[in-house]
Amino acid sequence: MSILKKLIAFSVVILTAIALCIPSTSFAQDVKVVEMEGNDQLKFTQTEITAAPGQTITVKLTTVSRLPATAMAHNFVLLESTADATEVAQASARHADNEYIAPDMEDQIIAYTAMAGGGETVEVTFTAPETPGEYVYLCSFPGHFMAGMKGILTVE
Repeated sequence: MSILKKLIAFSVVILTAIALCIPSTSFAQDVKVVEMEGNDQLKFTQTEITAAPGQTITVKLTTVSRLPATAMAHNFVLLESTADATEVAQASARHADNEYIAPDMEDQIIAYTAMAGGGETVEVTFTAPETPGEYVYLCSFPGHFMAGMKGILTVE
């Protein structure tokens, strides 16, 4: 065998041995998938989510409505713990051209989806904050947060 082939074979053996010695808990946690609906009553069907610090989460939001998207659409917007939810929602309501996300407030947002009209599903995958606590999520379509379309992600 040539020296190069021996080196490659040796490298494969070493890498396999290392991989077998690493506990599976050191790899990323399984992705938590949260499926929810937004409806004409301006509510999320899931208003509480719990996650571990640093856990990967995918939120799948489906809008259940027969109204046109210009009249009824929903999104999922997860805020930093220090964000003022009312302020973010009110500022975002003026930005239809940007999925109802205020560009000057994106630093207060951890993750968000696009808008979903009736029958549509949108999703976002993000990493839960490392800091335990409560994080508000909301729909930023005009008036929806003020009508109660919100929930809490609890990181513990």
